Amino acid sequence: MEYDDTQRAREFASRTREFLEEEVIPVEREVLGTGPASKEQVETLREAARERGLYAPHLPEEYGGQGLSYRDMLPVFEAAGRSLLGPAALRVDAPDEGNMHTLELFGTDEQKEEWLEPLVAGEVRSGFSMTEPIQGGGSDPKMLETEAEKEGDEWVLDGHKWWTTQGSEADVLIVMARTDPEAHPYAGCSLFLVPSDTEGVEVVRDIPHVGGEVTGMSHAEIRYDGVRIPERNLLGELNEGFSHAQQRLGPARLTHCMRYSGMAERALDVAKAYVSEREAFGESLGEKQSVRFTIAEAETNLHAARTMVRHAAREIDSGNEARIPVSMAKVFAANTVQDVIDDCLQLCGANGIGKDLPIADFYENVRQFRLVDGADEVHKRVIAREAFSEIDERETEPITRFEE
Repeated sequence: MEYDDTQRAREFASRTREFLEEEVIPVEREVLGTGPASKEQVETLREAARERGLYAPHLPEEYGGQGLSYRDMLPVFEAAGRSLLGPAALRVDAPDEGNMHTLELFGTDEQKEEWLEPLVAGEVRSGFSMTEPIQGGGSDPKMLETEAEKEGDEWVLDGHKWWTTQGSEADVLIVMARTDPEAHPYAGCSLFLVPSDTEGVEVVRDIPHVGGEVTGMSHAEIRYDGVRIPERNLLGELNEGFSHAQQRLGPARLTHCMRYSGMAERALDVAKAYVSEREAFGESLGEKQSVRFTIAEAETNLHAARTMVRHAAREIDSGNEARIPVSMAKVFAANTVQDVIDDCLQLCGANGIGKDLPIADFYENVRQFRLVDGADEVHKRVIAREAFSEIDERETEPITRFEE
């Protein structure tokens, strides 16, 4: 299947896949079923990626990256996603990947020196602290309650967040807070850089959740109680937090799609190898029509998902917000990769739920994708609103009756 990827993107993705097969997957096999990879193992993989010229492909060369364009990154992220350790090894792992992109777009020179450069180097980690408990700002960010008030040359933050990915390990948190309580939240919120060791920052707990055994990824509940930060820690423009967040989240949703499609692709490779060797009732499972049809549907839907992601990426590259194409791609890809990995687990039988194969870990990790970066229902609401927009507009217009 050919896509409209550039020659550079195809070559870079091919080298990334070789790196995964030769360096990353052997380490993955060591830790399957035993817990997350150690910091030493991840750093060794990152050093190998640097030596191969693959490290941080999404960032400009001036920050230690490879300078790939956004479109060229997509097949590379898919190759990285073939192992749960791949994104961390290439430094394209969430949430740091999106946070680095945000700092690159909106950070001052001082902020980039203090946080972006060490993030790229892997010396520090970050969290994006936006989601709040049920009473405010879950799937409806307009209900955001965390506030930041200006006092002299400082900002004072008060609020309660949860599901801050990597929050308990983060050295710096990008916090969304209301800075104009009288304004609509879309026009009255801002982003702030909050070092995690600032007085008043309390990591309440890591929320127990499905998945994360290989990567060790946490999701923290955090309270901000009278947290004082200097004025210079405002990230981007005042009251433009939602606008900045959308510029982070839109591209990040598509890179998530590609990482997960790489996961589904590898699950298919494992399942096809298994059913080709496993015999039952006088022939291999791979000779049975139901199995072949399952594989055919999986290949078809993954192809469609990849194509939708590339279409949305073209829209973003053209300068469009691309909310509808991004939402369509995100919903379709999230459900497709979940279904594909579930089918692959079923095809592998008892071996599918065992941790000798990567599919069980994929299965545990993929379910969250229908929730993170916007639940299915939120994206469907966006799509439906656009689908009905012309009808809704007509219903608000006065009806004129014409008679001959």
